[in-house]
Amino acid sequence: MCGIFGYVGLIDKYLAQHCTNTLSHRGPDGSGVWSTPEVTLGHRRLSILDLSENGAQPMQSHDGRYWITFNGEIYNFLELRVELAKNGHLFRTNSDTEVVLCAFLEWGELCQLRFNGMWAFAIWDTYTNSLFISRDRFGKKPFFYTTLPHRNFAFASEMKALMPLMKSVIANESLVKNVSRIFSYEGTENCVVDNIFRLKAGHCGWVVGGEISIRRWWCTLDHLLDIPSKYDDQVEFFRELFLDSCKLRMRSDVSLGTALSGGLDSSATITSMAEIAKNSSLDVSNRDWQHAYVASFPGTPLDEVKYAKLVTDSLGIQANIIQIDPLKSINDLDEYLYLFEDLYITSPIPFMQTYAAIKSDGVSVTLDGHGADELFGGYAFDFINGLNAVAPWSAQSKQILNCYYESHGDSEQLNNLESKSTFMAKWYGKKVIKTLIGRNRNTFGLDQDHPLWCDLDWLNKRLYQSVHETVLPTLLRNYDRYSMANGVEIRMPFMDHRIVSFAFSLPWTSKIRNGYSKSIIRDALGVFMPQEIAYRKTKIGFNSPIVDWMKGPLRTFMLDTIHSKEFRDCNLINPKKVSDKIMQVIKDPSATFNDGTAAWTMLSPFLWERAVIRSGRFKQNISFPEGL
Repeated sequence: MCGIFGYVGLIDKYLAQHCTNTLSHRGPDGSGVWSTPEVTLGHRRLSILDLSENGAQPMQSHDGRYWITFNGEIYNFLELRVELAKNGHLFRTNSDTEVVLCAFLEWGELCQLRFNGMWAFAIWDTYTNSLFISRDRFGKKPFFYTTLPHRNFAFASEMKALMPLMKSVIANESLVKNVSRIFSYEGTENCVVDNIFRLKAGHCGWVVGGEISIRRWWCTLDHLLDIPSKYDDQVEFFRELFLDSCKLRMRSDVSLGTALSGGLDSSATITSMAEIAKNSSLDVSNRDWQHAYVASFPGTPLDEVKYAKLVTDSLGIQANIIQIDPLKSINDLDEYLYLFEDLYITSPIPFMQTYAAIKSDGVSVTLDGHGADELFGGYAFDFINGLNAVAPWSAQSKQILNCYYESHGDSEQLNNLESKSTFMAKWYGKKVIKTLIGRNRNTFGLDQDHPLWCDLDWLNKRLYQSVHETVLPTLLRNYDRYSMANGVEIRMPFMDHRIVSFAFSLPWTSKIRNGYSKSIIRDALGVFMPQEIAYRKTKIGFNSPIVDWMKGPLRTFMLDTIHSKEFRDCNLINPKKVSDKIMQVIKDPSATFNDGTAAWTMLSPFLWERAVIRSGRFKQNISFPEGL
């Protein structure tokens, strides 16, 4: 897991080194730059597999033809290595990087379909002076690029590594000024910095003679599975699949941990790791997995320590409690946002503090529960749409509605719902009206023209868009930044491509069942954890208790911000509307979590511009030779 940089064309070596080193937080364990007059590849290393110098990058293929800079992990590299060795490939290291190189030699672009993992990499062909670039199926690892004068091309793991190459760094106002698009741009090529682009998830391409050609190499609908028809058999199938996914992701030459919330998904992950460690031989799984880290927000509705401790107590391991203190990091907020680079609906403070604490404890890899909600219907705003698939006021519609209401819990700040009868009347009333005016279409999204799209039920269509276009791409980006800002790698067992294909091969009734969301996860993996966790309906999620903070420890910061001249002069926001919303949250005793989220979201373009654009940090006051 690392940071990568590359430049096709001639670049000053000091400038290339500087661009590479802007990613030092992603790779604190080493650096390397390889260059010719035609290309430069840079790498910052976070050592996870083959900790020796043999695993350093950029790395050359054994035949001397190819060079690679690679960010990611290929979890099935041992199996691929055996297959490649039988085909005559020689290995000098124990790294997955060398396996990627040999796989590319053996299968070309088709190697991507062989990989189970997360990645962004570039391979330079010294024979043809061409560059192959690739990003994993779901965009777990980032890849940015820009085109430059003289038909030059540059790429990097983060935008900040490309900024020193640009004559001017300005906001893409069409995105930054419209905060309603926060969850809609990460799945596209568009970025918040003008003239920087994103290689989309599941895409690859070639750069030849200054021209870039990109194609999509992965579509989940092309890889759906034949699954058992009976629910009990589906449960068994998923349990085995998830355990194998965890087992692969426990391959590491360093200690493993888990960011444990006390919710179903992270609890399923760590308890499955325990099950694997108990039953697997040492040569296939890392047994140093017993590091659980729990973010704590004492006195707020978001604190879940008591639930997390139920899990750790059941496993007989220690819960490492991380007390999140916003005042401890408020002076670091600009640094956090500079590292984060993008816009989001809540403060980065709790996430940055959590992964910083994990790193300080000597852990560089975590297995976390991301992806389960989007794949299996864990969010209330997704599964409530299952009402569109059932008859009004039927037993199934009542189960979905009960599940929706029970997921919100008892906190007034998190639960401000109207009565069930009122909600149902409004829901079906709107549905009738949309049908009458011809706007009740259920086709939308990236793959709506795919032959199998119409075979998905309404809920799965909704989840498919969430996974591939909106919510999940945004969260994958976020956690890449939070963790890699601290030199920590996150592995996600739920995001194994086999599980994603499985999830969209299931009917919605295997996801929302008997009054529970994510039913198949509960029924498959609940056997490993306390039943109070497995069948707990309340969903809180890892977030900032922003209302409590704005009323309390961050009140002074908020007031100073909205009364500052730079805030009033910011043209990316409407200062009066933002100020009014923040004051409403501060003064209103009944301000809800949604109010606090809206206030932070409206403020975020100003904070982003101050930290990323106006700071000018990407220049670092370095003077380069004239003409660069």
